Parts: sequence; C-alpha cells; structure tokens
Amino acid sequence: MKYIDLRSDTVSHPTDEMREAMARAEVGDDVYHDDPTVNQLEADAAALLGKEAAVFVTSGTQGNLCALLAHCQRGESIIIGDTSHIFRYEQGGMAQLGGILPHTLPVQADGTMRLCDLENAINPDDEHKPVTRLVALENTHNMAGGVPISAAYTAEVADFARRNNLILHIDGARIFNAAAAFDVDVKSLVAGADSVTFCLSKGLCAPAGSILVGSKDFIRRARRARKVLGGSLRQAGVLAAAGLIALHKMRHRLAEDHRNAQLLAEGMSEIPGVALKSQNTNFVFFALADDAGAPLDEFVHKLRRDYNIFMSPYGGESGQIRLRTHFWIDRAAIDKVTSAVSAILS
Repeated sequence: MKYIDLRSDTVSHPTDEMREAMARAEVGDDVYHDDPTVNQLEADAAALLGKEAAVFVTSGTQGNLCALLAHCQRGESIIIGDTSHIFRYEQGGMAQLGGILPHTLPVQADGTMRLCDLENAINPDDEHKPVTRLVALENTHNMAGGVPISAAYTAEVADFARRNNLILHIDGARIFNAAAAFDVDVKSLVAGADSVTFCLSKGLCAPAGSILVGSKDFIRRARRARKVLGGSLRQAGVLAAAGLIALHKMRHRLAEDHRNAQLLAEGMSEIPGVALKSQNTNFVFFALADDAGAPLDEFVHKLRRDYNIFMSPYGGESGQIRLRTHFWIDRAAIDKVTSAVSAILS
C-alpha cells in the first residue's frame, strides 16, 4: 500500500525523468574534471547564484564543512546561530576536523540574529582571543520553523561582514524555498555572500548531492577540503544528471509545496486536539493538546500502523511534530492525513 511520508522532505525520491536522465548520463572521472555532466551542473549552479564557480559535494553537511575549512584556519572563530544546522546537527565537524571555534548567538523567531549581537560577538585584536573570521546564516532556517530570510536582512549582514573584514557563508540547504516564498531571483538572497551551499535533494528531489558556490579561488580551496573529507567522486555524472533537473525544473514548483503546507496547516488547525504552532514555506509544526486523548507516541504509531502515514516527534522535549511537504505529497495526501488525524483524535 502506498504510504504518505511527512517526516521530512529528505524522504523525497527521484522523479521518473530523473531516473531516465541518470541512466543516460554522460560520465567521466570527476577527480580529473572529466565528467561533463558534473561540469555542466557546477557551471549552471554558479551562474544561477551569481558566483564564479561551484563544486559538487555529497551532502549539505559536507558542503558546509568544506566551506568552513576553506575559509578558516585552526583556532579561528565563527559567529553562528545557536539553533543553526551547522552548529546543532553536523556533529561539530568544524571543531573536530577544522579546529574552528563556534561563537553562538540566539536565533530570533524570524530566523535572524540581531545585528547588535553580531557586533558584540567580534573578538578584539587581542592575543588572548581567537580571531573572528566568519559569520554564518541559514536560509530557510530549519529550527525556526522553515522561515525564509529576506534579501534585505542578508544584505545588512553582508555589509556588517565587509565592514569588519569577515566572511559571510550561507547554509542555503533550502535557499530555493526562500526564493519561492519571496518570489524573487535566488541571486538577490545570496548577493553579498562569499559562499553558499544548497541541497539538490530535499524539495528538489535529486537522490543525493549538494552544491557549494563562491569565488574561483575559494572553490579551489574547497575542492582540497572535499578531497581530505573523502568526497571526491569518480563517475558522479549519474547523480549530477538528476541534479540538473532539480536545478532547472524542480525549483520552479516549490511554491506548490508551500501551498500544500498551508492547506495542511489549515486542515490540522480545525481538528479538535491539535494545537497548530507554525507554518512557513514547506514546514508545518503542531502539538497535541493536553486533552487530545492520545499520547504523542501512540498517536504517531497509530498513524503508521493503521493509515500508512509517517510522522515523527521533533525537538526533543517540546512535544511537537514537524511535517514537511514535498513533491510526493499532493492534495489527495493532505486530505487523507487530516482525515486520519481527525479519526484518531475523535
């Protein structure tokens, strides 16, 4: 029986068109820069984001780490949000492998860090202090509920970074969701950034892979970092072929995922026992009310056992569930979900 998986947009799988493209992909040895499909993907990605060059990496986590290793020396510090993906969910790779120290700041409800906090986070030129080298943003911001970060705010941070001789890196795993939310060219969201990562999977449906973009010199250093991390691939064109479809086709339909998330949030909000928390882009957060009549774990288990609907608790002790819409969640699936939740809580 077909299942409905709302646990994350990472569960999305390749479209038929992607599978066909992967089977037909022209390939070569990417370490020698001989894979024409990878080369095309990198060139197109760099142009799309308004940067000089790009490198194909295995994941967003690897792309972020390659960026930090290329930008920073051991013992240097970066300014980063305390709920950012890089800090919370990438195993402290910057410290483990790069000797880079995070200086965390509180992330606001809109996914931003206050400019005054950024100013205060810069270490003085003092031999007792690590050198502050970089500031990192996340767009859209995962733990802030998938909220998109505006071009205006990013430009302010970019100006702040330039004034203070800092580097700006953007973890743009879902940067195209932000562009869809604001209905703007993605270039406007990353114009002042020195480097950006974005995922080809998630809402774009490619089976794997991310892209890191920046200047030619930066990408040369990032490729060295990719090598030491074991990320240099050979005939990677089979993945890049799906990435080209993600880049040129799938990003244009993300607004549909956002509309479906809105419909899902509206439907869930009308069910007694459901406390809707937020909805941004393709994210929906809700909790069960104290009088819902079903403990959270039992609720999730029943959905899976009786209705083939996959959800999972999110946020540790928060008692919330995070849902994310994607290509494989259509209006019919949303209707089935709201019907099933209503039936369990009735």
